[in-house]
Amino acid sequence: MQPDLSIIVPVLNEAAGLPGLLGELASWRDRGDEVLVVDGGSDDDSVAVAGPLCDRVIAAPRGRAAQMNAGAAQACGALLWFVHADSRVDAAARDAMLAAPAWGRFDVRIDHPARAFRIIEYLMNLRSRLTGIATGDQGIFVRRELFTEVGGYAALALMEDIDLSHRLRRRSAPACLGPHITTSARRWQRRGIARTVLLMWWLRLAWACGVPATRIARWYA
Repeated sequence: MQPDLSIIVPVLNEAAGLPGLLGELASWRDRGDEVLVVDGGSDDDSVAVAGPLCDRVIAAPRGRAAQMNAGAAQACGALLWFVHADSRVDAAARDAMLAAPAWGRFDVRIDHPARAFRIIEYLMNLRSRLTGIATGDQGIFVRRELFTEVGGYAALALMEDIDLSHRLRRRSAPACLGPHITTSARRWQRRGIARTVLLMWWLRLAWACGVPATRIARWYA
């Protein structure tokens, strides 16, 4: 039987975090949804860890856009949900997605108690509601037909989520759903909160000004 929902998880060296996300999605699989893990050439135990906890592990060229497109190409569901490996999901998200039209995303939470992260969350969610642009951390979902019509993710080294949002937004406004998706604070912890916030805003401005994604990816790295 065709699943209503295909959950696509791109991974690269995520063995430590995968059991948390895939464990949460076990009950979704019990309801008939499929979980596809798309590996971009991990050299840790990601593939071995994911195998028993998902429906399929798919090998794809490294790069989040390429991996998500590879997952979408093999997905069977009418609705595609792209979830980062360091995310945690709200059980209420499933029904909210299935009832939503066309495409959308969730409000994001960051898994750290510091007050600074509450401010970052608020600004991320507000910006998304005002602009109609979603980021990968917010768990973008889209009807398969619409995803195919707009050409899927562009082959970009970075900003693939922003680019897809722009193309989807031309068709319809996103559903901005209240159930939260929780993302890891690791990138803010690794680089520092202020530095990361400034860097992300600088990269977005550069993208808006036409700087190539390959150059932006080098700055991000």
